[in-house]
Amino acid sequence: MTGLNRRHFLQGAGAVGAASFTLSACGQAEEKDAIEQASQSEPLAEAIVAFDGEHQAGVDTDMQAHLNLVGFDLKPGIGKRGFRNLMSLWTEDARALCTGETPLGSLEPEMVDVPANLTITCGWGESVFDKLGAADLKPEWLRDIKPFARDQLSDKWGQTDVVLQICCDDAVMASHAMRHMIRAGTDYAKVTWLQQGFANSFGSLPHGATHRNLFGQLDGTVNPRGEEEYDQQVWIDEGPDWAQGGTCMVVRRIRMNLDTWEKLDRATRENSVGRKLSNGAPLTGQEELDEPDYSATDKYGLPVIDPNSHMARARPPADHPEQKLKRRPYSYDLMPDYADSQEEDLIQLSNAGLVFICFQKDPTRQFEPIQARLDEADHLNTWISHIGSAVYFIPPGTSAGGTGSAFWGSALLDAVR
Repeated sequence: MTGLNRRHFLQGAGAVGAASFTLSACGQAEEKDAIEQASQSEPLAEAIVAFDGEHQAGVDTDMQAHLNLVGFDLKPGIGKRGFRNLMSLWTEDARALCTGETPLGSLEPEMVDVPANLTITCGWGESVFDKLGAADLKPEWLRDIKPFARDQLSDKWGQTDVVLQICCDDAVMASHAMRHMIRAGTDYAKVTWLQQGFANSFGSLPHGATHRNLFGQLDGTVNPRGEEEYDQQVWIDEGPDWAQGGTCMVVRRIRMNLDTWEKLDRATRENSVGRKLSNGAPLTGQEELDEPDYSATDKYGLPVIDPNSHMARARPPADHPEQKLKRRPYSYDLMPDYADSQEEDLIQLSNAGLVFICFQKDPTRQFEPIQARLDEADHLNTWISHIGSAVYFIPPGTSAGGTGSAFWGSALLDAVR
């Protein structure tokens, strides 16, 4: 977020003045509430996430309300020079958009008045390294996620050369940023797919709070919390200099059968997840972050937390504590897919789920072992299907000051001969 500026100060002063009037009319208690509300309010017109830094924004950033995840394939003949031009152009324009400035050549300056915590994150697929003649530089983990027995993957949501994750707390700004980036890169790349999603709206949750998915469960309780855990789980700190400070993005499109899920009683839903729907606490605890007790049993001698519940299957084994990652999932809810249904059933056929995005150092050591356990016996498998999959290298952050990476992946491109 930006610090105070003149416009923000005047807005805050006006709010405090209004609160003072409330004191004379309604008493000290109401004035205190009004002042606290004014001080906590961050106008979306002033809400800016720093673009440059050691890491790209949009990974450890609080989730915004809107997601436009755009997969691109490079156009034929785009080699190292063309790809460098694309990355330089996109980085410059993304930096401007995310800081509320008009990108060079844009005819729509009024569209960037509300940055609304906009972040634009860029990732490269395995094929980029091949197309640049840099297969020898490709991280070993940068490949398709290994197949799982329950996968129902569609090429429609498959791997692309490049991805842009565009997240924002204002739907208009999110759309404008996406349209601008597509237009800016049109000579170099074409859109292959677009995955859109949503989360709780701006201001509806406190800083760092866990968002809910469409099953009603808090999704991301065990995410890293603090720099030390991000360093352990997310940021790459080994290998060549151009990779350090980057991360790996895994995208899975997960369809959720809300129609059958909603027929379950509450106890069955909670048993399937292993947590209380009310606040995300483990069934053996009271608060979301309480440590679960997997040895606890009920009066019948049965485990309180089902060994095949989602949380029990996802937890890392004692001898592999590295099997953790950062979850950043967005929900989607689309028009019913009625291709195989009867006319009268249309209203009940859901087409909803998750654009499941997660970040880690190495998916072969983190995502894949977790997903293997879930694929084997997770109770939630009754109501979900994995229908899309892609993996991307997220280059480290950028610098606008002439030192470090001037644009996304510039250090890596310098290493390509």
